Amino acid sequence: MAESSLLNQTGIQITLLLMLMVIIASLVILIFKFLAIYSRILRNRELSEIRKKIENSSPEELREYEKREKELNFQPAENQLSGCLPPSDEKGIIKNVNSVEELRVFPTKRRTSSFLQYISPELSKLILYFLGTAILWLIIGTTFGLYAGIKYVAPDVEHISWLSFGRLRPAHTNAVFWGWASLAMVGLSYYVVTRVSNVEVYNIKQGYISLILINTAVLAGTISLLAGVNNGGGEYREYIWPIMITFGAGVAISAHNLFKPVVQRVVKEIYISNWYIISGFMFIVIVIIVGYVPIWQDGVGETITQGYYMHQAIGMWFMMINLGLMYYFLPQQLNKPIYSYSLGALAFWTHILFYTLIGTHHFIFSAIPWRLQTTAIVASVGMLIPVAAGTTNFLFTFNGAWYQLKNSYTLPFYFMSIIFYFTGSLQGTVEAFRYTNLLWHFTDFTVSHSHLTMYGIITFMLWAFSYTLIPRLTGKEPPKLWVGIHFWLALIGLLFYVIALMIGGTQTGLMWMKKKPFIDGVINMFPFWLWRAIGGTMMWMAHLIFGYNFYIMITKDKDVRIPQTPAEILAAKQQHSHTEFNT
Repeated sequence: MAESSLLNQTGIQITLLLMLMVIIASLVILIFKFLAIYSRILRNRELSEIRKKIENSSPEELREYEKREKELNFQPAENQLSGCLPPSDEKGIIKNVNSVEELRVFPTKRRTSSFLQYISPELSKLILYFLGTAILWLIIGTTFGLYAGIKYVAPDVEHISWLSFGRLRPAHTNAVFWGWASLAMVGLSYYVVTRVSNVEVYNIKQGYISLILINTAVLAGTISLLAGVNNGGGEYREYIWPIMITFGAGVAISAHNLFKPVVQRVVKEIYISNWYIISGFMFIVIVIIVGYVPIWQDGVGETITQGYYMHQAIGMWFMMINLGLMYYFLPQQLNKPIYSYSLGALAFWTHILFYTLIGTHHFIFSAIPWRLQTTAIVASVGMLIPVAAGTTNFLFTFNGAWYQLKNSYTLPFYFMSIIFYFTGSLQGTVEAFRYTNLLWHFTDFTVSHSHLTMYGIITFMLWAFSYTLIPRLTGKEPPKLWVGIHFWLALIGLLFYVIALMIGGTQTGLMWMKKKPFIDGVINMFPFWLWRAIGGTMMWMAHLIFGYNFYIMITKDKDVRIPQTPAEILAAKQQHSHTEFNT
């Protein structure tokens, strides 16, 4: 097909439109932040003018201010209105009287209402361990990925077998999949299921066993992959079966722990978050069994199994749980209910219906039966329903609260992850079309797509949830400046990364379709791989900043605050009453 007709292809047009939406969304965030900065500049300018006016005030004006100040500070004598009778409130008319016992020399920022802890300190500690180890694997895993990306532009930097690209790449993907994203999701799920069910009956020991098993599996898997011991060429299935069984056992134990509060919940209904979260834990156990039990792994069956495993791990584990977390944390952060519960239910069931059928859309024009390929393409188009329903639900929840994007350090992560959810998911649908699959498959375009989804959707969501939850567990906020730097480094780095590989991958695909030699595609990709390394470096720096922010949130000295107001006393009582554990 002639190169001039490339833009006439529907899949190409949709992809360009989707990327334009990402860029526009990024500009929206930038404009909101600029407006916030501009507002502060105007306020400072107004303050400067008022100071000049005060300095140039006449003696008459100053005397008038002094007179007014005396009038405002006038205090009648204690018995001027009440007489000599002792004060009494026999009818209980005066309520919620708070005494000020400390000397208020300097104003203090009070955030007690925002940081009330409704879960036990023991569970808070467990969640922070999950998040802390997840961040460790994020830094380790993306360090592998950054070094692998650098090897594209400097392949002869060293010749150590443990650091060869063929070992670094699976070590990178599995560390960020099963280490960073999985541990973070499990830890966040412990909090959400507790709050949604209004009951805390976890077995803390089982939680730590799950934590240890998952980390042990990722550590052993990383060492084995770097040593060259792997499960073959199955993507995201490189861990050998004893290691993956260890990971699956850790997840299964947490699934057992998460079932308890749902079964013993106080409220009758099961909130949509728990639908997604519990389903995700159920599906990943099934996916691991299907992917590792050696029954279907012969010939074409191995390819079909790989397509199922690869896509269900992403769609029914990472995407499922993160969407469930979004249905809890986004309304909480905006302080308003989710826009439509019905849209949430529609998105949930159609997600399960269509996502479980799309695995073979990676193998169009292969030896897989044509009917399975067509089924996967149709199901990929069907994914428009849950994606559109979920995106509409999340964005409409922002209605009346868009102004919060100006000053919030968490909402930009929410907003961009929602945009990436829509654009990245629809791009996956577009890639399933036969022409675009022929053009892009086996090129760097698929690498771009995987980062647009796993990084733009999953990781941005997890950052949003972490910045929302951790201050509620520790009472300590991160430095807003560093959170902003984290956001922009990650976003700009990701855009450099994915746009470069999209352009380069498209050019390479066109070369292959014209029967050009393979080496021509390699030479063509060199400048795009350089941009990939630049973008990857920015993303990696953002991860280091995120680790620093996490350190600040868990180690900064905490002010000792004694419950005094009725609200604080009741919150302390509620926290104490929810500390029953099965140990």
